[in-house]
Amino acid sequence: MKLPRLFFVLVFSISTTLAAEDKWTVLFDGASLKHWTSLEGESVEKGWRISDGTIHRHEEGGGDIISRKTYENFILEFEWKVSEVGNSGVKYRARGKLGLEYQILDDAKHADGKKPSRRAAGLYDLVAAPDSKPVSPIGEWNSARIVAKGRFLEHWVNGVKVMSVEQSTDDWNERFAASKYAKREGFGFGAGHILLQDHHDPVWFRNIRIKRLP
Repeated sequence: MKLPRLFFVLVFSISTTLAAEDKWTVLFDGASLKHWTSLEGESVEKGWRISDGTIHRHEEGGGDIISRKTYENFILEFEWKVSEVGNSGVKYRARGKLGLEYQILDDAKHADGKKPSRRAAGLYDLVAAPDSKPVSPIGEWNSARIVAKGRFLEHWVNGVKVMSVEQSTDDWNERFAASKYAKREGFGFGAGHILLQDHHDPVWFRNIRIKRLP
């Protein structure tokens, strides 16, 4: 049976749309920082460097760096490792220095490890990841995934989902009121930058990519 031309046009249109929605953007390919700037929108020239295919925060003076573009609904994937007693984070929906934060930490030796909601892979100061999370030993690589879709947030580490929360629920409102962000109206909603935090400690990132969600 010969199918009408319109059928092929529709199939091509649907396939093209699905392919567009499934498109990943590489934010760091191991060779260039073209997708990143300082908080002031300037090129990254100090504090951070490309080393062996990684973004390495290696010395004082660099400050946080942010993605050139903003994102609201997305899947973000990256790999990270941190120094002994180290502290860093990946913030998202960030405006200036403030944003929801995937915590990166040496839980055992850093002071923030005393508070569960400030430990590695959790949503900083809001929702803890469980103690059973499969985080690699300090100095070894971890894979991470952040999913932000409307009010729903997820954190993953090494293939395991370790944090999920829905914003604007009673549970969220209680957590938010008890957090350091309590007086920040609109915090965690809307489009914002991806931010790699300079918390004065050595940290490494690689294989960073993002996919927008509808």
